[in-house]
Amino acid sequence: MALQVTLDCADPHAQARFWAVALDYRVDDHHDMITGLIEAGHVDRDGGDVIERDGRLAWREFASCSPADPSDGNRMLFQLVPEGKTAKNRMHLDIHAPEGQRDAKVAELLALGATKLWDGQLGPQTWVTLADPEGNELCVS
Repeated sequence: MALQVTLDCADPHAQARFWAVALDYRVDDHHDMITGLIEAGHVDRDGGDVIERDGRLAWREFASCSPADPSDGNRMLFQLVPEGKTAKNRMHLDIHAPEGQRDAKVAELLALGATKLWDGQLGPQTWVTLADPEGNELCVS
């Protein structure tokens, strides 16, 4: 079984880049799939569904990232929506950094546009709660 977590956002491509770093994933390249769909007549390159990013075709309203090992099957999908985030997430992701690397992961995400919200602790377990560049919460422990 595979899991896809879908996140509504204002900039799917920027969110895919941020979360790829956060999760040690890679941004998915849809160029070949889109090219095949264009050649088969299923997608109009000039119809507004497709854009070019870094010389590669991409979906205008969607981007994704997934583990480097395709057998994992999980991925994050980011989809463009017209409205912005207005309230606290009812669900968020917890990222468990390797032993001794939490602060480095937090610093890396802050450099990519995350915002530190607070430090948390329950017994000996500690974590840092951040917001991604669009305000979605995540915890790093």
